[in-house]
Amino acid sequence: MKAKNRKVPGVPFRQIILWILTFIIVVTIYSKMGQAQAPKELDYSDFKAKVANGDILSATISPDNITGSFKDGDKESKFRTVKIEDQALVQQLIDAKVPFKAQADKSWIYSVLFNVGMVFLFVFAWWFLFIRPQRNDGRSALNFAKSKAKLQDPSQQEITFKDVAGCDEAKEEMQDIIKFLKNPKKFQTLGAKLPKGVLLYGAPGTGKTLLAKAVAGEAKVAFFSASASEFVEMFVGVGAARVRDLFNNAKQNAPAIIFIDELDAVGRRRFAGIGGGHDEREQTLNQLLIELDGFESKQGIILMGSTNRPDVLDPALIRPGRFDRHINVPSPDMKGNP
Repeated sequence: MKAKNRKVPGVPFRQIILWILTFIIVVTIYSKMGQAQAPKELDYSDFKAKVANGDILSATISPDNITGSFKDGDKESKFRTVKIEDQALVQQLIDAKVPFKAQADKSWIYSVLFNVGMVFLFVFAWWFLFIRPQRNDGRSALNFAKSKAKLQDPSQQEITFKDVAGCDEAKEEMQDIIKFLKNPKKFQTLGAKLPKGVLLYGAPGTGKTLLAKAVAGEAKVAFFSASASEFVEMFVGVGAARVRDLFNNAKQNAPAIIFIDELDAVGRRRFAGIGGGHDEREQTLNQLLIELDGFESKQGIILMGSTNRPDVLDPALIRPGRFDRHINVPSPDMKGNP
């Protein structure tokens, strides 16, 4: 089977646009805040008139400017006016009982350094929240709800049934799934329906994960692997979003295998006295059930899960039409063939 063109990992165009829009919004908010805090410019004659009327509440006299606050209708506003040589001003302020003080002008260097510092602060925050995580592992604040599943390309598949020994029965039950993934059109023509989900259960250490990787290696298809605990977060709705993202990625890379390890972390029986009816784990499980109902086997996607405790799984998850094939993976025996 010819290898299909796979999506090359990179930064999506929509995400770049979102970054740019976010940056523009932040800069706009900062400039608006600066305009809102900017004092109102007064002519010197207006300033003197307000002093005479008792509207000036406070004043700060510097070599070039006079700033302070004044009564602006029913509210208090800031003002600024250019200082003019006026020897009578101090006495007028005293007569009007206006509290005032003298202050040296801030250097222009201070203003330049402040503005440059704010720009560097924005750039650093942008790099720390978005760029650095994207370079490290692709996890940034903008894709927090993205699936953490690891994608193994068919060209990187090195594990096959030759590496799995001691579970001949389990390997035999996987043969039709491998044939379907190798040539799904043949099965579609015959009208054959394969299980949507395959549940591997058995004691810890029996090789359930290795068997799932070997199936992907034999079929030469994309292999998405994730732990069920990676879907559940403290924020409600994140797990469901990651499930949706995982299935969307699998559809774009079909034929593919989705493997969820320790399925009981999210697939535990509901209303069993753990959490409420709307907690994060149950929302994740509900989304998983919806995704299982939403895709057909003809799409070339097989969902595989492993668990040590099949007895605690929710009945809705393991009923026919979802995880409808259950394969026991026993401890390897001496008679097993590689």
